[in-house]
Amino acid sequence: MKKNYDEAYASSFIKGITRLTGIAESKLKKYAAENNLFNVLEHPNTIEPNKQQLEKIHVLNEFISIYRLLKLQENENKLVFDSSKVAGEYFASLLGGIKDREKFMAAFLDTGNNLIETRTFSEGSIGEAAVYPRMILKAALDCDCKSILLAHNHPGGSRIPSIQDRDITERLISIFAPLQISVLDHIIVANSQYHSMAEKEGMPPPSRDVSYDAIPLDNNKALGEDKADFHVDISDFDESDLDEFNLIEPDDKEDEDEWEL
Repeated sequence: MKKNYDEAYASSFIKGITRLTGIAESKLKKYAAENNLFNVLEHPNTIEPNKQQLEKIHVLNEFISIYRLLKLQENENKLVFDSSKVAGEYFASLLGGIKDREKFMAAFLDTGNNLIETRTFSEGSIGEAAVYPRMILKAALDCDCKSILLAHNHPGGSRIPSIQDRDITERLISIFAPLQISVLDHIIVANSQYHSMAEKEGMPPPSRDVSYDAIPLDNNKALGEDKADFHVDISDFDESDLDEFNLIEPDDKEDEDEWEL
């Protein structure tokens, strides 16, 4: 085999040609020892294939040409996520028009923050959807990504992240941190507008407690939004009224249940 080829790669190339065309491996090795190995595909008649083998080489060449063309087009139109603005506008275009349900998506990126693929992982009702971390983990490993963007919509119109939104973000950061896969941002979309958690709040640090259980997304309780205090004016109530509402403390009060931590 000519020395200007990497021997291991050349050997794999020859074995592949044998499997795809039926040309004997020994014949290919003998030819490659004195000639340009690529002649097998570029000038196939030099190796004197039979009619069937020649047809298979033509099909293989056509496949390679189409692949190169599609790859070139992909590189020209490749989407690079180099800012929260790009991520926000991308997911706003995908989720902005959805008002009848919550939808959770993730985009998987390579080392250059180029988009590998985007997948939908959950679709629920107007108020909530369940997210399964195991599904996102499997998809990330399948596509060999280096970083992830999370996104979902709030059909109710508020772009403020909920407590559950932050929970799923922290949970996924904690799952991917040991694998050296970064969760770059969590985009929340409402009415074609977006909110970047990385830009506004900052992404939470990984937690030591990692769980793969399903997480409900619920946008009814936003971060920083305290519930209004509920109170009843009892100044005009007499003792019988208080007793009716069980507001009179019993003589033998049982011990209160403690929170289970």
